[in-house]
Amino acid sequence: MSRIGRLPVEVPQGVEVTIDGHRVKVKGPLGTLEREFHPRVRFVREGNLIRVERLSDSKLDKSLHGLSRTLLNNMIIGVTKGYQKILDIVGVGYRAEVKGKKLVMQLGYSHPVEYEIPEGITIECPAPTRIVVKGIDKEKVGQVAAEIRAKRPPEPYKGKGIRYEGEQIRRKAGKAGKAGK
Repeated sequence: MSRIGRLPVEVPQGVEVTIDGHRVKVKGPLGTLEREFHPRVRFVREGNLIRVERLSDSKLDKSLHGLSRTLLNNMIIGVTKGYQKILDIVGVGYRAEVKGKKLVMQLGYSHPVEYEIPEGITIECPAPTRIVVKGIDKEKVGQVAAEIRAKRPPEPYKGKGIRYEGEQIRRKAGKAGKAGK
């Protein structure tokens, strides 16, 4: 049995979970999330615990077992605590700021790079070289952070670009210079 899938998901106080067949709706203090799960798994509610059960021991069912449990747990954490990703901008003159519903970045191009902030996501710039992406949907927060990072990924020679907080960039040596003259 899946080590992750067999663990029950605890529903904290103030969170309302509605199971309607394969559609699960989680409502909490930060908002509401809804997701359609695969029909090969089912959810069993026992008080403030939810167990995920699979229909058989086929390879597909085993793989969906742990995935479904993790997705449900991520939904519950999202509506109670929320998720955030922090991006650091490295480079001379590189900076970002939020203007209305857009993130405007100066990334060394001849023009400012604009990113439209999607619904359900909050972006803050506590410093000109720091971007904080927040939201209740873990998948969406990660996707938005990846899209912003893709505007100028860190390069291996000087390390300039947008990187995740704590991300290690493998650096290259660069040119060796003229030899023998």
